[in-house]
Amino acid sequence: MKQFVLPETEVNRASKKKIPYPISPKLRKYLQRFGREMPMDLQYEDLRHFTFAIPILDANGKETYWEKVSYDMREWQYISEGLVKMYAILKTEGDLSFASHLEVAQVEFCGFGNSQPFRIRIVNKYNENYDHFYVKKADASRIYGLELEHVLSPHRLNYFTYGQTLIEEHIPGIPGDIFIKKILPTMPNPLRFYKEFVKFNERCFVRLLGDMRSYNYVVEMPPDIDGVQYRIRAIDFDQQSYEGRKNLYLPQFFVENAPIVKTIIEHFNHESMAQYQAEERARIVFRIITERYQIKELLDAMVHDELAPIEKIQQLRLQLADHYKETKFLHAKTMGQIVKLQLKQNLMASLMIVQNARRFRGARI
Repeated sequence: MKQFVLPETEVNRASKKKIPYPISPKLRKYLQRFGREMPMDLQYEDLRHFTFAIPILDANGKETYWEKVSYDMREWQYISEGLVKMYAILKTEGDLSFASHLEVAQVEFCGFGNSQPFRIRIVNKYNENYDHFYVKKADASRIYGLELEHVLSPHRLNYFTYGQTLIEEHIPGIPGDIFIKKILPTMPNPLRFYKEFVKFNERCFVRLLGDMRSYNYVVEMPPDIDGVQYRIRAIDFDQQSYEGRKNLYLPQFFVENAPIVKTIIEHFNHESMAQYQAEERARIVFRIITERYQIKELLDAMVHDELAPIEKIQQLRLQLADHYKETKFLHAKTMGQIVKLQLKQNLMASLMIVQNARRFRGARI
């Protein structure tokens, strides 16, 4: 069981700038096989040819990391038509029969993030209802993060790639930093949320998703029969199995999450946290059993890919070997091999429990 302790202020910081890694032939084959690779005319680099940019302000009038960009009118028709087609592929597998109802209302660019994304606002011309999606530079680490999230988490993700372009749908929710500041102090049923954070913390560590500071996840608040439920969803997958420090894969150790961790320590005993962690591992095991062939193909590609500098691989394998008192981590040569070992290390006991329970139920029937 992973104990919850208050994070240190400056120790746990993810890399300021991550190295992007290209999509390998084996990963490309996986993406094609499972419907993630879609041909399209417009590419990420086409969107970089904007002619003008205006900073976007927040509700308090302060500049954000986003800029509204404009294009030469001679290129705009090609770009806007290509973006509508991208949206159609995301939402309807490329059905363009409704494309005449849609138009691109705004294109925004963020040069701060590792993937340097474009955020596209699509509007229905008849009722002014709008939606967003993102166009980003393809990065193998992020794609593995997206796919592991899609297969192992309770949430499904819609994205596709072509060449070195990555298209992602918008993940709705309240940004974690805003949730902690404005909703957490007075929210109803707070223990439900803290339980979900324990599970989120476990899920990130099991599949080695790093840098889950409060602004890298969102909180959903679906209504329930006796109040409100909470769901925590990662929205940034750039740090999938990239960092060398073990604690960077545990959201509990980021100072931005300290208000949550403090309350969990006060209200949950070790037995409760162990129960929630076991519940999350069991759910991951169920998903692996269901999607075992897809998971195998994904990991078969991942174990061969270069996804982090060698010094980070060496650091992480040493820290995990010490954490588990297990020397097999010391033989891992890639981040993909470490992820595969990490899954086995955390889920084997839960897998045996699930398989024995199924055999027992089958014998009774």
